[in-house]
Amino acid sequence: MTTSSFSLKNLRVAVFMGGPGAEAEVSRWSGEAVAKALREGGADVIVCDIQGTKVEIPENIDIVFDIIHGTFGEDGTLQAILEERGVSYTGAGVEGSRMAFDKILSKKRFLEVGIPTASFEILQRGERPKMLVPYVIKAPREGSTIGVHIIKENDESVITAALEDSFKYGDTVLVEEFFPGRELTVGILGDDILPIIEIKAQEGVYDYQNKYTPGKSEHLIPAPLDPSQTKKIQETALAAHRALGLEVYSRVDMILGSDGKFIVLEANTLPGMTQTSLLPDAAAVFGLDFTALCARIVELSLQRLKAEG
Repeated sequence: MTTSSFSLKNLRVAVFMGGPGAEAEVSRWSGEAVAKALREGGADVIVCDIQGTKVEIPENIDIVFDIIHGTFGEDGTLQAILEERGVSYTGAGVEGSRMAFDKILSKKRFLEVGIPTASFEILQRGERPKMLVPYVIKAPREGSTIGVHIIKENDESVITAALEDSFKYGDTVLVEEFFPGRELTVGILGDDILPIIEIKAQEGVYDYQNKYTPGKSEHLIPAPLDPSQTKKIQETALAAHRALGLEVYSRVDMILGSDGKFIVLEANTLPGMTQTSLLPDAAAVFGLDFTALCARIVELSLQRLKAEG
């Protein structure tokens, strides 16, 4: 593990949470947890609940801790606003945020560099999937499984309803081959790869309810895998993170099939930071409590901005 003498003391941090997107509620849960941790670490914290796309930045802050999941906060929009105003912020830059947030752009990038990912097609309004079932219909620019539907039977009414829901979130929909297997996720923090987590929902799939309801899912850390498999999956997660131009932190979601083959689903540049979230759980096993994790994110972000001049 990378060691550091970095301290949050004497830092004035604005925690941005909420936002105009569908993940505003989850963002507020994350934001409250982050603000508490930063205060416990000695930072002077100002909590900013962003309601729309107009941003007022408190005076004399050292950095914005961006925890606005999804639209606006995670897609490069807020990052561009803050850069234009000369304000430091946590996490990925404009281009990395934009590419990682868009599942279509990130999948195309994975294919370019040879990272395994499921086959897919892109639909515009009025188009139907050509792929044979089973497949997954996804809103390509949402998180927290919003606008995601697993289609296992060729039922036209079910497919139509799924498409209508996914198209609520944009003019394009991603249809991805359904890849059955174990759900894994790998946190990346700077150059450190966190322990792999295997996620087991108590019932059904790991959807919005199972993600954010305590007791609805089990996190196995580290995932029960053999050493060579662990190494290969962690190396692939880091490669996916770097392929998207990410430097500070992310959480890379993957599926491991029964035959040992695995695919990368996506990289999340602003993963959840709630009491049930995956990244804090992995960091704790790695040796970083929640305050130390938040401090490390601030430290790495300031280093990124300094390196970029």
